[in-house]
Amino acid sequence: MSDTTTGPTRAETSTKRAVLNTVRGSAGNLVEWYDVYVYTVFAMYFEAQFFDPSDKNSTVYIYGIFAVTFLMRPVGSWFFGRFADRRGRKTSLMLSISIMSGCSFLVAVMPTREVIGWWAAVILIFARLVQGFATGGEYGTSATYMSEAATANRRGFLSSFQYVTLIGGHVLAQFTLLIALHFLDTDELKSWGWRIGFFIGGIAALVVLWIRRSMDESLSESHLESIREGKDRDAGSLKTLFTVHWRPLLLVFLITAGGTIAFYTYSVNAPAIVKSAFGTDRALTATWVNLLGLIFLMLLQPVGGLISDRVGRKPLLIFFGIGGVLYTYVLLTFLPKTTSAVMAFVILAIGYVIITGYTSVNAIVKAELFPAEIRALGVGLGYALANSVFGGTAPMLYQAAKPDHITLFIGYVTVVIAVSLLVYVFGLKNKGETVLDREQGSAWAVPAPSR
Repeated sequence: MSDTTTGPTRAETSTKRAVLNTVRGSAGNLVEWYDVYVYTVFAMYFEAQFFDPSDKNSTVYIYGIFAVTFLMRPVGSWFFGRFADRRGRKTSLMLSISIMSGCSFLVAVMPTREVIGWWAAVILIFARLVQGFATGGEYGTSATYMSEAATANRRGFLSSFQYVTLIGGHVLAQFTLLIALHFLDTDELKSWGWRIGFFIGGIAALVVLWIRRSMDESLSESHLESIREGKDRDAGSLKTLFTVHWRPLLLVFLITAGGTIAFYTYSVNAPAIVKSAFGTDRALTATWVNLLGLIFLMLLQPVGGLISDRVGRKPLLIFFGIGGVLYTYVLLTFLPKTTSAVMAFVILAIGYVIITGYTSVNAIVKAELFPAEIRALGVGLGYALANSVFGGTAPMLYQAAKPDHITLFIGYVTVVIAVSLLVYVFGLKNKGETVLDREQGSAWAVPAPSR
């Protein structure tokens, strides 16, 4: 099947319904990514509960588990992408949030190494692997859903809320730690307080599951009925993706590579650097710096989305690529030496402005490349493969590179961003007709909706 598919693939929508569905779809994204980031935010407090504190590599092990979970993301993207393309986006999103809830509760109540020895680490790895599986399904399906549910002339703005909520998950994780630091001392956090963050994630996921019951399906009933009747056997087909749509799949991988390594370097490594530079005596100050920085990054996303609805997606990606190539060295060289809260925030904020060029438009850019019957699988798998190779490994590689090989890590991140920059410049057209335009109307030639 070619990518020229046309027809009534989308259920009818209006501006009001598009906004409501964006809220419902992004609420789950918020919780799923809170569950991802609560692990890194509380890592320094529960590390000793799973690994011997006398082992100098224990921190590498903790971030290694974070990286290993990314291995399951392509599997989750395949499973949920096929499921979403064949059964609908809504059902897939409800299933992924249910699995995420179970994993959070498991980590919240599991015994530590003092009780069951090395089995504690095994259970933690298992829970994080299953969570990676669910998260792999959430990204591609939510990116697809939010792009399809949006009105044509506001696709950039509405789809940007995927990263508003993704970053919002990190903000909530930091905010949870901030509250915990106000009420608990360090010993209490290390003993049992870290469990609170995971328990909150499990409860929140159940709330979102209830909210998602009322969201609209973004695919039309006639399109889904055609798939159920066997008229479209290519829907969600991995074979079709690799044989017919391999070019956009490769493009998604390359678009994502530089963006995801920058995102995890700037939004996971950088806050960890701030914590380390400020030390345990100023942990509260460091948490405030990180929290305000991430709130700033979150608020930038719809601004980037709105700009892309005016100037196109390509200029923002090129802005990110150039900025990332030039700024990564500055961020990773000067932030570890900074003990001023204001200066640390400024260094973070500049980096967050740069990565907004990628984060605010990456969902819509990828969704526009595939037809409806393969979109969730193509977006999710291409992203997950690059995310697993370059994104999830960034925190672990940075920890392993300290203190003598940071320059090599900086060079590695810069080169990956540079490769993606070349793809943005030479592999993308700006404001050209996309597959999504052919299915649902042009993003560049539609009047403002009257409803």
